[in-house]
Amino acid sequence: MSAEVNLLARLPVSKRNIEKRKEAKDPEVVRIAREFGETFFDGPRDYGYGGYGYDGRWRPVAEDIVAHFGLKPGERVLDVGCAKGFLVADLMAVCPGLEVFGLDISDYAVRHCHPDVIGRLHVGSADDLPFPDASFDCVLSINTLHNLPRPRLITALREIDRLSGARSFVQVDSYHDARQKEIFESWVLTAEFHDYPSGWLALFAEAGYRGDHAWTVIG
Repeated sequence: MSAEVNLLARLPVSKRNIEKRKEAKDPEVVRIAREFGETFFDGPRDYGYGGYGYDGRWRPVAEDIVAHFGLKPGERVLDVGCAKGFLVADLMAVCPGLEVFGLDISDYAVRHCHPDVIGRLHVGSADDLPFPDASFDCVLSINTLHNLPRPRLITALREIDRLSGARSFVQVDSYHDARQKEIFESWVLTAEFHDYPSGWLALFAEAGYRGDHAWTVIG
């Protein structure tokens, strides 16, 4: 059964101008953001990150992931939705000898990856992972799966379970009350599925997902 664990507790919280994003958000902005190209990662903040560069913020998260799963040199880890591979790089840095790989839908992100992970990232989709069963000792997917529509999201969860044997962690967008839901809907550009935790847990059960999980809540 999936267990809730906060592995991003030491990730700094980004400053968000919710009202400005809400005013700028329209169908064209959403369409461009969902291309996950240069504009999403390194263009104006209205379209996404507003510049996505390495600053070391994922290193404490990498330490906590290694500790939580008891990862050791020689074991294999996959980050699904790795973007430019910053977490991939930091996992290898905090656990030398750990074999870490990433997959992301964005060709732009993979081509502009952290220099330490060149050759370790693949372009692909979370619902069609091109690896054999049980080929990783741990699979991660942080703030990614909610970008899929519900049927593909269920497939992605099953894919993660297939590769990891339930030694996995996913974090997805959620909210605990109507106010947080309103903030979420004002800010988030790319999510195609979202729900309260109870809805997510029902979806995990439907997919047969057995790994760990956590929520990203804005506000």
